[in-house]
Amino acid sequence: MTSATLLIVDDEKPTRNGLRMALEEHFDCYLAADIKEAMSILKSEPIDLMLTDLRLAGESGMDLLDETLTLPSPPVSIMMTAYGSVDTAVEAMRRGAWNFVTKPLNLDSVELLLKRALRSRALEKSNTRLAQENAELRVKSGAPKHGLEKLIGQSEAMRKVGEMVTQVAPTRATVLIEGESGTGKELVAHAIHQMSGRPADKLLVVNCAALSPQLLESELFGHEKGAFTGATQKRIGRFEQADGGTIFLDEIGEIDPAVQVKLLRVLSERTIERVGSNKSVKVDVRVITATNKNLRSMAAKGDFREDLFFRLNVVRILMPTLRERAEDVVLLSQAFLKEFSAENNKAIKPLSDTALALLRSYTWPGNVRELRTAIEHGIVMSNDNRIEVRHLPTFIQNSEAKPPAHDDSELTTKGLSLEKKEKPLASEQEFNLHELEMRTIQRALNYTKNNRTDAAQLLGISRRTLQRKLKELS
Repeated sequence: MTSATLLIVDDEKPTRNGLRMALEEHFDCYLAADIKEAMSILKSEPIDLMLTDLRLAGESGMDLLDETLTLPSPPVSIMMTAYGSVDTAVEAMRRGAWNFVTKPLNLDSVELLLKRALRSRALEKSNTRLAQENAELRVKSGAPKHGLEKLIGQSEAMRKVGEMVTQVAPTRATVLIEGESGTGKELVAHAIHQMSGRPADKLLVVNCAALSPQLLESELFGHEKGAFTGATQKRIGRFEQADGGTIFLDEIGEIDPAVQVKLLRVLSERTIERVGSNKSVKVDVRVITATNKNLRSMAAKGDFREDLFFRLNVVRILMPTLRERAEDVVLLSQAFLKEFSAENNKAIKPLSDTALALLRSYTWPGNVRELRTAIEHGIVMSNDNRIEVRHLPTFIQNSEAKPPAHDDSELTTKGLSLEKKEKPLASEQEFNLHELEMRTIQRALNYTKNNRTDAAQLLGISRRTLQRKLKELS
């Protein structure tokens, strides 16, 4: 198996060589003494990771970070800094560094951090590859533009939705789409129409909940001049306008019983009558409906015509909630990042590990629509190189699913490593060593839900060391 590539940038030769000796068992190491040499390697070699010092003989590692961000595939960068430069290192993270370590270095911690950074990069690459393969498969299958490619997701639930859409689209069958608000029911309707072979511009959408019963009847079926007060001229309804195409009736569970009767006739006889007329008009219209209610239950209670329900429920597609397809949060977030970055004329910024962890753990009562809004909010509010937790909407930041207020990098960035330091930070002076270590360990255990292996990795120590410290501090 090919080793991951690591570029070590430090102006002190002993440090460069020492790091290479310590890390070359796990990484294919390249060495550079300054920015020019580092950029030369980065432009000629596929570097996965970069470990760079903040001070480079009169140059700044910040400038190197800025230059790497101009590359087509920047490495995941980790900054090395002295204890007195923590504030500067935090600024480096805002400008693109994935994390940082403090000098003197603990080599075990450096190795663990590099491996975590590599997993993060691998996940990003995997998600990008899956998205590309997904798009290529859809193109090969003949799916037209704006069809299935809008239904983003690799989960089993979304795979089944895609299969049903592909199966039902070429037919004339009436389709009922059920699911919570924000799950993407209208996207499914668009996909079915685009793959149906009917004219692309012949899809008419009607929100049944937005109109009164009288207005909805006129909107759907049209009316004759003088049919009611204010009807000063004949109006062609949506069903006639959609002749030869598709009509999508959203929130179908909200329609009045009188309109239900007329809709039943359309489905059974394929004819409509304008309000104020007794003349039947033939229409060739594919009917797709959607609701966030349980129509079967409504029909059983008498709140919806049972015969109409059976006409609508020829093929039922149930949209999964985002809670049921949490593995799709990453792909969806990436798609929204790209969409809203372009829309707001901003460079595409990745989500920080902590922000992504929060998005994964949040319960998403508003489903995909809520995630979409959260990503847009993050892009608009972020002036950094990454979207952090603080850039997300407040209600998500304050959710019960939120990880502890620190991100996992705080265990190093704020001097809360369990390794002893020659020069404790000012923040450490508020506690004695026992209290500090106990707080740090407890935060790590809370973050990892008491998984000691993960907590040890987060703290930059071995599991055995963690167990020893727990025993010593208890």
